[in-house]
Amino acid sequence: MRIGIYGGTFNPPHLGHLTAARTAFELLKLDKLYLIPAAVPPHKPLPPGSPDAAERLELTRLAGEQLGLGDRVETLDIELRREGKSYTSDTLRELHAQHPEDELWLLMGTDMFLTLHTWHEPEVIFAHAGVAAFGRTEEDIEPLFAAQRERIYRTYPDARLFTMTVPGVIDISSTELRAQLRQGTGGRYLAPAVYGQILRDGLYETGADLKHLSLKELRPVALSYLKHKRIPHVLGTEQEAIRLAIRYGADVEKARVAALLHDCTKKLEMEEQMALVRKYDIPLDELEQKALKLLHAKTGAEIARDVFGVDDEIYRAIQWHTTGRADMSLLEKVMYLADYIEPTRDFPGVDELRRTVYEDLDRGLAMGLSMTVEEMHERGNPVHSATLAALKYLESQHGKERPQ
Repeated sequence: MRIGIYGGTFNPPHLGHLTAARTAFELLKLDKLYLIPAAVPPHKPLPPGSPDAAERLELTRLAGEQLGLGDRVETLDIELRREGKSYTSDTLRELHAQHPEDELWLLMGTDMFLTLHTWHEPEVIFAHAGVAAFGRTEEDIEPLFAAQRERIYRTYPDARLFTMTVPGVIDISSTELRAQLRQGTGGRYLAPAVYGQILRDGLYETGADLKHLSLKELRPVALSYLKHKRIPHVLGTEQEAIRLAIRYGADVEKARVAALLHDCTKKLEMEEQMALVRKYDIPLDELEQKALKLLHAKTGAEIARDVFGVDDEIYRAIQWHTTGRADMSLLEKVMYLADYIEPTRDFPGVDELRRTVYEDLDRGLAMGLSMTVEEMHERGNPVHSATLAALKYLESQHGKERPQ
């Protein structure tokens, strides 16, 4: 297996890091990529006001997820757990011991590569890993790279070196980015989920008021709650909610807020969900106490109100987006159906459901509820009482015949 190792302070991890990492992953044909935040950088201290180790680890983990490589990218805390300065040679010793049969490649930018011969124990670095360095343009960087390659080969003839250019890399230093974040800008240099986490935690003196975020600010914050694979669904739900709100006269902004936050606790496991249930004193019926899938709507609604200050209408739209309920408001119907038919959804009957929803909202809602009931029966699963009540209410209002 060929493993890439990309270390740094990641203070914060920005799109320049991600672009370079993705390019190196592809050019070196890596099987695995480790992102490793440093605890105590040997070359310069962390500036005052930097996030603590746990916060930088979380930002780096979020950034790694945005590469879209799934479990092929992993963020490690081995330097954060080690006392003293975070020497690369110590990290490579540890990783080599864990992967004695694998091929390790140390990834770094131009400045690091040009000073590599001055690092602590460079002989250990070259003994345990190849070194892959990336620069922005071949015209500007190659003369410097060539001179450094010659210098290293003279002293370490067995060194493995690979230099590459990354023309699309984002050209901003972490120092400049931190200054921009303090001034309320700089978000464009970060993956949305990373920027959202920074705003959520008030890092780099951002000081965002989470209860009064604009939609532009809310979107990255909402995305920071999600697993990477769920982001397309949530963004798709937002777009579907906009279309449905316009079509049927619901409040578009409220529909967007509900859509962005509706899955904010979806990634939590049962223990974490139940902790929120206890915190917010959420009443659960017998089925909800056992069904993890049902809990995120209720816990998510509480987070939306507590953290983001949403009003009761948005709260209820999130609360009932999974099961529905009898006598749903217009916004609740929009949210339930936007979640059901957004563009990434692909299941038998979804195209017919989409057509019906845009012909008649209540008829589409009844069809969606009926499809859920049928699916639960086919799987041998119980149907939530609120779903049955919602369907019964629609039948009482519009006749007994269910949509086919």
